[in-house]
Amino acid sequence: MLTPETIETLFTRDDGSFQFARWGRPVVPIVFGVEDETLSVVKGAFEAVMALAGHKMAETDPELGANCMVFFFRDWEELLAVPDLDRLIPDLAALVARLVGAGANQYRAFRFDEAGAIRAAFVFVRMDAQMAAQPAETLALAQVVQVMLLWSEAAFRAQSPLALAGDATILRPEIAGLIRAAYDPILPGAARDASHALRLYARMERPQ
Repeated sequence: MLTPETIETLFTRDDGSFQFARWGRPVVPIVFGVEDETLSVVKGAFEAVMALAGHKMAETDPELGANCMVFFFRDWEELLAVPDLDRLIPDLAALVARLVGAGANQYRAFRFDEAGAIRAAFVFVRMDAQMAAQPAETLALAQVVQVMLLWSEAAFRAQSPLALAGDATILRPEIAGLIRAAYDPILPGAARDASHALRLYARMERPQ
């Protein structure tokens, strides 16, 4: 079971600041770089996690068209050839160079509305050997979970948000409970005060 202190660390950035945000509008995902079979798996993961959170998906975003873009590719340099991506991701060339240098296999960028809630997200997954070895369902679920909230950079470095239940990969129950609590309509869509962790904790279901 998560404690208030553990919840706080999940939203504490590397610079020490607390920053919580959830989606403030219906999510409209679009996926690039996969076959139709995998596309249905990714969209199914979105639908399952949205249902868990009690949040909505939509066919189109009136401002952006699609507001959650997911890219799968082999090499970071491929992003430099995507039309207009440099308009969505500032300093794209410098970012790609940094990710190549770090040997990264995933990266997420968020945009926020005036209230601080998530208004758009960009998910980049480089299909290296580690990523390619994962079942499509596992890979898709992990990426969707990590885009549902503005987790800290270190949130899942030590432990995945997923777990095995027999032969199936599932969302860890405590992470599922935290996502459900985070989308409680009583709570604000964004918070910068660490006391928000206590509010999240108070809304999590306790095991019987």
